[in-house]
This record gives sequence, structure tokens and C-alpha cells, in this order.
Amino acid sequence: MIGVRGALLLAALLLISPLHGQDFPLELRALPAARPANLVERDQGEEPAPALAELVVPFSLLGRFVLPGTRMVLDLPVSGGGSDASTPVTVIHGARPGPVLCLAAGIHGDEINGVEIVRRVVNLLQAEQIAGTVVAVPVVNLSGFQRGTRYLPDRRDLNRYFPGSRYGSMASRIAHVFFDGVARHCDALIDFHTGSFDRSNLPQVRADLRLPAVLELARGLGATVVLHSPGSKGMLRLAATAAGIPALTFEVGAPARLQVSEIEVAVVAINGLLHHLGMIQGSTGDEVTQPIFYDSQWVRANAAGLLIGEVELGQRVQKGQRLGRVIDPIRNTERAIVSPVFGRVLGMAQNQQVLPGFAAFHLGEETSERHAVEEAVADTPESADEDGGRNGVETSARSEPDEDFE
Repeated sequence: MIGVRGALLLAALLLISPLHGQDFPLELRALPAARPANLVERDQGEEPAPALAELVVPFSLLGRFVLPGTRMVLDLPVSGGGSDASTPVTVIHGARPGPVLCLAAGIHGDEINGVEIVRRVVNLLQAEQIAGTVVAVPVVNLSGFQRGTRYLPDRRDLNRYFPGSRYGSMASRIAHVFFDGVARHCDALIDFHTGSFDRSNLPQVRADLRLPAVLELARGLGATVVLHSPGSKGMLRLAATAAGIPALTFEVGAPARLQVSEIEVAVVAINGLLHHLGMIQGSTGDEVTQPIFYDSQWVRANAAGLLIGEVELGQRVQKGQRLGRVIDPIRNTERAIVSPVFGRVLGMAQNQQVLPGFAAFHLGEETSERHAVEEAVADTPESADEDGGRNGVETSARSEPDEDFE
């Protein structure tokens, strides 16, 4: 039996001597793989319980919690401080994990196609069957919608004030409430619009194709016209992408009217996007799944008078084909507007009184995704004038020459 002195000596030798594996031969045995404990006993043929990583927690928005597999309608205050007015925000929180997609419409109060698109999409979704969360705001500009006008009561365009400020103008305050209260909580955003000032748009996506995440979002919309547009300061989609949220504008039809055929096209496209994002399952019902990319330009009136169009939205046109004419009723003369390219009518003004320089027909030339992206990367702010023309040559303007149209 070793005494105290011997034990101390042995300990000292162990401390000053290098240890090797052979000094302490141990039999190393593999540990059994860890597995989650079963809360309920199950037969061998049963499916395993979902892993902890797949558990879905309640979704928090505007001070409320939405349970998985349920929907809730929340109130978003959008008065800008002038009253207690609020607009509904529908949250559909899925029973399975997935992305958070925001669908916003009615930023311009007279653009009602988007309002109906969002309503239809929301009514088609079942919370217990989706993965992720859909946050739907069909009417962002409540006062404009109630008055049937594009603008806020102070004549400001809400889509030029995002992300907004709590201390700014009415437009800036409403933008701040929506952006901080809703948009910042989402992983992707679709902003629905129509043509403005009596113009109508073929269903089309406007997106900054220089951003890979935005391009991928556009791909998910299936057989939809896609145009590159970096956007203007204050636009919702520009503020969202600056905050790291992929976003795009979906233009559908004309203002101040409900166009059922265009609405149905957009609903199918959003359904395809939900499939693309893995949020819903099943067949999309649409065999054509690839977006169609275009270079585009506006053809403008060169005289004042009454515009009469001679083509239809979506029509393919030949170079030199007459698109319409401008009639001068004072002198009883007319001037033709002709197409400078072989292309397709992506947007056009309704028959109305016009001035020289008025953007009358939006023409697109089909191109490849690769070419569209390369053109987008080459497109810098310095290369375009204020309304999107290249060095003042209006007929070469691409995609979105008049940003005020969005």
C-alpha cells in the first residue's frame, strides 16, 4: 500500500512525463447515435414525428401572434395621424415552415385590379395546407381608395415616400407605418399596380434584374412578361430591396376599372410563384412556366391633339406599322404614330387628348433572360436621362422610361 509520500511522488512523475496513448490503453467504443425522444410510442410502420427543426412557432406582426395553421385579420393604422382609420392586413400562417411573402396593392387608390387580385389569392389559400406565411394588404392607400384617386389627400404619391419616416409628411408617415410594421417582417414582396393616367399595361413584371434574388422571384411567376427597371427613389420595391427583401412590381391592366381577364392571369401567376417558393403543393395548371423577357421603349406623340389608337394591348406589330394617329381638330389634320421596331404592345394610352412628347405606346422586343440581365448590369444611372431615355434619344429608352407610371 502506497503511503502519502509515495502517492505525491507518483503524481509528480505523471505531471512532468509526456503521456502517450499506450500509457493508458483504453477500448474506444462508438457511442449510439442520438435520436429525439418519442413523446408517443408508435408502431414500426408509422411515420416518424416531425423533427424539432420543422416545428412552426406563432407569427408575430403588429403586436399580435398568429398560430400555425390559422389566419387572422389585423389592423394597420394608415391615417398618417389625422384619424383612427386602419386598413386590414390578412395573415395566413401555415402549419409548415417556409418563407414569408407579402402581397401589397392599392398604394395608388385608383388601381383596383391589384386589390381584387390580392383578395382572390387570399380566399384561395388554406392556412393548414401552406408552408410559410402570406401577409396580404389589399389596400395600402386607404384614403385614396375610398376617394377613387391615385394620390393621398395632400396630393402626394405614396409610392415615392418609402421607407418613410414617422416624423415626415402624411405620405412619409403612412409609408413608415406600412414598411416598418409589415414589409420588414417579410422575406419577399410583390407590389401590384396598373397603368396610370389612362394607360393600360399588359400583365408584366418590373424588376431590378441586376439582383439575383429579385431575378429568381421573377422566374417564379411563370409565363409573365418581365422588364428590367431599377425603380425610382421612394418606390416600395426599391426600399424593400435596399433592406434586403427581394421585391418587384406586378403591373396589371388599367386604373379605375376591374378587368377580369387580366386579374385571372395575375392570380394564376401568383399561384405559380407560391409553388415555386414551395409554399403550396399540387399542379399549377399552367404548362408554360418560363418568363418572357423584353427590351422595351415608349413611342411618343410628336404633335398635340386627339390620340386614336389602332392596335390592341398584347398585339404583335411590324416595323413601320401605324400604331395610331393624333388628330388636330382645329386644323383638321392628323399625324401618324408608327412603330420603330418589330415587337409587341406591352402598354398603351387610352384614346385621349395629348401634347407633344406624350408616351402613347409601350413596345417590347422579346429577348433572352441572359441578354436582359446583361443589359440590366450595363444599365447605370448615368446612362439614362430623367425619364429613362438614353442621352435624350427617346426611341431607344428601355423598360420603364416614365417612372411616374408605376
